[in-house]
Amino acid sequence: RGGEQLRGELVSQTYEQLKESYDGKNSGFGDAPKFPVPHKLMFLLQYHKRTGDSSALQMVENALIAMRRGGIYDQLGFGFHRYSTDALWRLPHFEKMLYDQALLAIAYIEAYQVTEREEFAKTAGEIMTYVLRDMTAKTGGFYSSEDADSEGEEGRFYLWEWSELEEVLNDEELDVLARVYGLEESGNFVDPVAGKKTGMNVFHRSRSMDEIAEELGMEAGQLEEGFEEIRKKLFDIRANREHPSRDDKILADWNGLMIAAFAKAARVFDDEVYRKTAESAVSFILSEMVDDRGNLLHRYRDGDAAIPGFADDYAYMVWGLLELYETTFNVHYLEDALALQKRMIDLFWDDAGGGFYFSAQDGERLIVRQKEHHDGALPSGNSVAMYNLLKIGRLTAEPQYEEYAVRIGMPVSDAVKQHQVSYVHLMSALDFANGPSFELVIAGDTTASDTRSMIRAVHQRYLPHKVLLLRPTEERDPEIVKLAPYTRYHESLNGRAAAYVCENFSCKTPTSDTELMLDWLNGE
Repeated sequence: RGGEQLRGELVSQTYEQLKESYDGKNSGFGDAPKFPVPHKLMFLLQYHKRTGDSSALQMVENALIAMRRGGIYDQLGFGFHRYSTDALWRLPHFEKMLYDQALLAIAYIEAYQVTEREEFAKTAGEIMTYVLRDMTAKTGGFYSSEDADSEGEEGRFYLWEWSELEEVLNDEELDVLARVYGLEESGNFVDPVAGKKTGMNVFHRSRSMDEIAEELGMEAGQLEEGFEEIRKKLFDIRANREHPSRDDKILADWNGLMIAAFAKAARVFDDEVYRKTAESAVSFILSEMVDDRGNLLHRYRDGDAAIPGFADDYAYMVWGLLELYETTFNVHYLEDALALQKRMIDLFWDDAGGGFYFSAQDGERLIVRQKEHHDGALPSGNSVAMYNLLKIGRLTAEPQYEEYAVRIGMPVSDAVKQHQVSYVHLMSALDFANGPSFELVIAGDTTASDTRSMIRAVHQRYLPHKVLLLRPTEERDPEIVKLAPYTRYHESLNGRAAAYVCENFSCKTPTSDTELMLDWLNGE
């Protein structure tokens, strides 16, 4: 009934399956309709980091570029639509989901860390701009989605007739816009059902700004600057249209993902607004969406929090809290993550077969309690929980968490062998479990520039196979020691910040040399 432990070779088999399903012509996976599935891209980035396989990275870069330039991306107001109805990423289904913004932001941030491509950093920042502007509640927390329809028509808010553009742009501006975004007088948008042009235009790019600038005899920077003025003008006009309706429910699970994204963006881009946004959302959920027993509630709307939380609510919130701890080193976020993880085990764990049920044991009585491992448009709660438990086990040096993690995949071991790519986020967690993975403790005065510099160096790099703790040496009895007792004896070196790089808690000699620390974390 419990199955067997997942084997390490499944990770490379997952990669081979992803290569087989990759669309080499248009990028992404499969044919129309085409979904982003960013956790597939996260797996490929992690696989590239582990193996150095250039094809894995190339698949990620091509997909992220194609999506950012495609109609699936809102070129005027930012943020991603739910999926593309065609294989070329041009014709979107116009709904916008919070979880897509969160997971895609993480994928673009991580790809930026690997490649240093400014286009990826810019896209991540634009996603955050959209979420802050349109999807963030004043009280903290993030709304769920925006509909596809307005004025009784799908996509009407986002589509443009040529005559509408002629009214607001001069001939030179319209010519540049048409070249950049493939706009046509007869319209370029094809109705996905009828298969005919509608006379409307959707904004998409098939070429880079550098290529278009060269064609126009301009510098790329000059073209970008000119286009940004046009974009703002059209965005302001569009803002006066009837907006798609917004689903203003605040869901604990999707908020957990968005908290993770803002926390990661805060540390990679060193942005205080992103940090405060993540902290505000956590504060809201842990104060307004928890019942009197300390259990999460799934949904909040108009002052009413209801529905006992599901496994995904706990798993995604723990993910967000772990990311936020690594960004802020506020021990309370790690404490909250541990508390929620323990509640998740108490409420959802299947002691007989392993893995987490979707609904809690004290919830509504069901004939069969479902257990979800499959990673679809979202990674499953079990996949995310496996990753969380591995990290918590390494952060706290308490082995029982890793023992739970190992058992999560056992109920589906036979299914995973047949089709690994359906469990791609579970395979990312398995890759972390396989190792080598590292525990990093930075011991130093948190107010000192050398400590901050060492932390910044870690934050800027793509290091998916590590957990990070900060041991403040200016405090006599820092709170982190209660959660991670092994940090008690981690001290600075001759008054300078020191890095303790460990693998399975077997540590190298502490160093104040940041480059040496990074070499060790890269397995060198």
